[in-house]
Amino acid sequence: MAKPIIAIVGRPNVGKSMLFNKLIGKRLSIVEDTPGVTRDRIYGESDWNGRAFTLVDTGGIEPRADSQILEFMREQAQIAIDTATVIVFLTDIRTGLTASDQEVASMLLRSGKPVVLAVNKMDSTGEPPADFYEFYNLGMGDPIAVSAVHGHGTGDLLDACIEHFPPVEDEEEKDDAIHVAVIGKPNAGKSSLVNRILGEERVIVSDVAGTTRDAIDSRFENEQGSFVFIDTAGLRKKSRVEENIERYSALRAAMAIERADVCLIVIDATEGVTEQDTKVAGMAHEAGKASIIVVNKWDLVEKDGKTMDRMREDVRRDLSFMTYAPVLFISALTGQRVNRLFELIDYVSNQASTRITTGMLNDVLSDAQIRVQPPTDKGRRLKIYYMTQVGIKPPHYVIFCNDARLFHFSYQRYLENCIRSTFGLEGTPIRISIRQKGDKEP
Repeated sequence: MAKPIIAIVGRPNVGKSMLFNKLIGKRLSIVEDTPGVTRDRIYGESDWNGRAFTLVDTGGIEPRADSQILEFMREQAQIAIDTATVIVFLTDIRTGLTASDQEVASMLLRSGKPVVLAVNKMDSTGEPPADFYEFYNLGMGDPIAVSAVHGHGTGDLLDACIEHFPPVEDEEEKDDAIHVAVIGKPNAGKSSLVNRILGEERVIVSDVAGTTRDAIDSRFENEQGSFVFIDTAGLRKKSRVEENIERYSALRAAMAIERADVCLIVIDATEGVTEQDTKVAGMAHEAGKASIIVVNKWDLVEKDGKTMDRMREDVRRDLSFMTYAPVLFISALTGQRVNRLFELIDYVSNQASTRITTGMLNDVLSDAQIRVQPPTDKGRRLKIYYMTQVGIKPPHYVIFCNDARLFHFSYQRYLENCIRSTFGLEGTPIRISIRQKGDKEP
């Protein structure tokens, strides 16, 4: 069965992200003393008293939202409310009961979902102040005093939430979903692509660069399998990463790459490959992730019979370190070729998990040395003894030789090409480590 979902909602700056981080035990949501920092729904996994659940942090609800972003935040909070098993309505003792709290409470009561009222920033223990009791006026039963900073009252809060969980059923099967990080520079169409895949307004989409600040997970299943898409904040040049919020976002994008199986590197077809695109792709390459280069906004490009070939050549030239990655031309707006992504994701994920026996590797190694002799230096020739695979995701091979200093990079690249031409390994980087006689095998 699906895990119960607890959604934390409330007006901006009452401490929802701080409480979310405290409950899941790690800093996943951006916490900043600035209203509107959390814009999308953020998901995290946790458990309490043997019950596992999914926790959702939401953007603050502004009942009367004038700006586009605030309206988006309210819509995202509404989606979280609609999908929640139980809702935690968080308020703030320091500002007291406000008119906005009253309006949010009315919105939650209309949803018909179980609601647990929590009053945050109760950092002192003992008898609560008189202002605490005014929250009874919301008509949501007994409020629970919590401190997101210190953790006071969080146990009582989770106890109250679990009372609304459905009965325990069989444990879920092991999650074998492929985790896919959607990365790229700002405004390349990452969120639009995720929305096209999911068929709902799962993440905020705006023409304002940098709208998505958090990395958020979205599960999707079809006949090709199960996928978890991680939409990330657009990566900006370091000179433009000045605010703390932007620094957190860049870090979170890097973390998303680390926990992904496959990276979709989204490039704007109307701009071509930029310097920032090469840096984004380089992060995925250095992390050893299977990757697909996704050229988005293809519907906006004027075409002739050779436009796609020219663009592919440009991508290959500018991302020369990533020639193993397949290139797919899509339009997230119209849906053109988006369905091909699932087949490619599954394919490159399998390629990154390929294991090759030592015998087969050494057959390739022997043939390669017959065709091109190992290099020499000052009369001393490189002798290669054998090669073996020591890891996957990405495939990692160790080659043992007489002297690692003789193993020129160009010959290492030649052997990598021989491995690829024999076994494929499309879409994944390859790691080759050189050991000389006397080194221990890893």
